[in-house]
Amino acid sequence: MQLNQELAELRKFVALLTSEQEFLLHNDTENLLILSEVKSQAANLLMGMGHSRRKTLLQDGNDSMEAWLTRNAPNASPLWSEIRKLAAEAQQINTTNGELIQSRMRNNQQALSVLYNSSQNAAGIYGRDGQASISSSGRHLGSG
Repeated sequence: MQLNQELAELRKFVALLTSEQEFLLHNDTENLLILSEVKSQAANLLMGMGHSRRKTLLQDGNDSMEAWLTRNAPNASPLWSEIRKLAAEAQQINTTNGELIQSRMRNNQQALSVLYNSSQNAAGIYGRDGQASISSSGRHLGSG
């Protein structure tokens, strides 16, 4: 198993997620678009590495990574521990990023609704002849 390589790739992935969070906080959509492709490739690489690791475990008849390490590479236990720690950190950062994205989407939807409603109200201000046709339903100025 390539635990050293998986750990290195996971560190890169955590760095990408951290950058994504910074871009989200600073509304840097241009860099978010660029980063999204790199992040997808990194996620796919990590998923492939995890799949390969699980396949090796199953082929060797092991239920857990810890059991495999005990039998085959006891010195690699600290690497596995670090991988698990980083994976939990990546999950937390990704969850936070998802919440930031949801918040931005809600804000954008609210802004669009305000603009849409405003444009609908403004559409009735001018008549077909181009003259203002503001109707008043309230009291007139100066009326008592």
